[in-house]
Amino acid sequence: MSTGLAARAAYDLWAGTYPPVAHNPVMRAEQSVVEPLLARSRAARALDVGTGSGRYLPILRSTGARVVVGVDFSMAMIAGGRAAAAGARICGDAMRLPFRRGAFDLINASLMVGDVADLRAWALEAARVLARGGQVVYSDFHPTWTEHGWRRTFRTAGGDEHEIAIEPHTIADHLEAMEGAGLAALAIREPRISAGAERGEGGAADPAVRAFQKQWGDPPVVVVFHAVKQP
Repeated sequence: MSTGLAARAAYDLWAGTYPPVAHNPVMRAEQSVVEPLLARSRAARALDVGTGSGRYLPILRSTGARVVVGVDFSMAMIAGGRAAAAGARICGDAMRLPFRRGAFDLINASLMVGDVADLRAWALEAARVLARGGQVVYSDFHPTWTEHGWRRTFRTAGGDEHEIAIEPHTIADHLEAMEGAGLAALAIREPRISAGAERGEGGAADPAVRAFQKQWGDPPVVVVFHAVKQP
């Protein structure tokens, strides 16, 4: 097994087998919290940063947004993602978003900041392309990942297993970065793996969930932030 791949190289390798849906218990737990927040946003212009296979694009479209754009730094992920009808997809860097100031009313970023070392720079760039009064909903791997030494792995189409390094952030780190970017926190959610169990094919009987809970209990696995750009 290869360990600690840099994010861009990892996603280029993963693109061939990366599903366009929440495909594991952690992602389902995350989406169980994020999707209702997006549904209440009533945004006209929505941006999905780190869109990957584009799983959040149709969700953003369903909120009534007239403009839906996904951006990702892996061209392989962009090329292999959902149909363009769900929203435009652009290859670009989350730290240098290819959009003008105030271009969007809503930004979503699902687990993308786990690949970002400089949270303050990310928050400033998100705030730059967000309109005044606009909202940002983003998630990260919970600090419990660092505490327990959990690893993020995937398999390629050939069956090789790889690990992607995770940048560790505390909740205090996030709050400091948002404050410095003029983003006021509205809510912080910390879903547990059980939160998305019903989204799995096996529901609460999902063997992956059962195995995790047997070993670890039911600690938070994701942290979700909902913030607004101050006037």
